[in-house]
Amino acid sequence: MRLLIIFIFLLSNSFAKETPNIKNLVINKELKTYKNLAFLDSKQEIVKLDNYKGKLVILNFWATWCAPCKKEMPSLDSLKSYKSLDNLEVFAINVGKDNLKKSQKFFSELNIKNLEIYFDNPITLAKELSLRGVPTTIIFDKRGNEFARIIGSIDFSDKSFIEWLSNYN
Repeated sequence: MRLLIIFIFLLSNSFAKETPNIKNLVINKELKTYKNLAFLDSKQEIVKLDNYKGKLVILNFWATWCAPCKKEMPSLDSLKSYKSLDNLEVFAINVGKDNLKKSQKFFSELNIKNLEIYFDNPITLAKELSLRGVPTTIIFDKRGNEFARIIGSIDFSDKSFIEWLSNYN
């Protein structure tokens, strides 16, 4: 019995260390599966999420008028520089109905170097994923299932977040 209590204690502590202490990170109790998720690249060509199975994928929804988006974008841009996240794809998807020129200016002002600009398509991926505002970040596992969501802005360079995310890479 004593051994069982120690085992449960150690097990619960190991899970507590794995999950970062980020108040707006929501880890799904059950994986969410979607079919045919797609958005547009800067040339208005369709990008299908299914083409990225086998990769850890982050969809970050933002807009140029969104102050919290502006604050978090540089740390989102830095995610590609972590060696522990070499299997990560990050898609920054503008849902603000901004044109490419305005979006490029936003990226330029923030010195964004590692991210490409993507746009929500007319079918509205934001609606399909039930977004309630921006910024919102959705994290997909290698099988293409949503396993976590960040509602609001965070510091993507937070060490505990990087370590946690690395477990899924």
